[in-house]
Amino acid sequence: MNEAIQQAIDAIENDYGVHVLYAAESGSRAWGFASPDSDYDVRFVYVHPQDWYLSVFESRDVIERMLPGDLDVSGWDLRKALRLMSKCNLAFNEWFDSPIVYREEAAFVSAIRRLIPQFFQPARALFHYLSMASSTHAEHLCGDSVRLKKVFYFLRSVQACRWIEHTRTQPPTEFSRLIAAPWVSDEERGWIGELEARKTVQREGDSAALPPFLRRWMQAQLEHLALVGPALARKSDVDQALLDEVLRAWVIGA
Repeated sequence: MNEAIQQAIDAIENDYGVHVLYAAESGSRAWGFASPDSDYDVRFVYVHPQDWYLSVFESRDVIERMLPGDLDVSGWDLRKALRLMSKCNLAFNEWFDSPIVYREEAAFVSAIRRLIPQFFQPARALFHYLSMASSTHAEHLCGDSVRLKKVFYFLRSVQACRWIEHTRTQPPTEFSRLIAAPWVSDEERGWIGELEARKTVQREGDSAALPPFLRRWMQAQLEHLALVGPALARKSDVDQALLDEVLRAWVIGA
């Protein structure tokens, strides 16, 4: 599959006349709890030649391709990516902490990783993950039988919220790092580990009943985190010069 992904990136560069600066896995494979039949979700940042940015009207700044073999490849133009990072886009931040990297310009990646903490907004981030947890809970985890995949979507979002509550920083992409945090109890790690063992042998559509204690824990977490978010709000000023410096460096060098 790695070879297929490299070929897909090469084809995108050739077909669109762009240069891919960074490409990594996102979603459940990056989080560390993929099912045996999980899709591959490749996300990337690319740059056009300089003249593309000198047009009066902006062109499409997203590239998307669905390929055979459950391979979803999509990316953002550098200017779009930097705009979204300035607004604390959590998906973008997660890409740059992915443990599965397919391609990277080391200097570019280093610059982005230095900038992400400067534009991180704790309250915005916590409410983002809390919204994901709440919608997953309401839509998929209230029935008698639930899919383990959705349980882990909920668990990861909640643990990301807890990370933000305690550190005010971008949560790690990998689930294993989230649950290794000191505020996660040994008891919690125990039953999470048991669920992980079950998930590794289940397919995406498999479902089972949730124990009552887990349902109570989920509800308690949602109620607690809803009270935490407002206290994390802070004023955020965007330093456009930092973003322009990165844009110009890689557009001029493209």
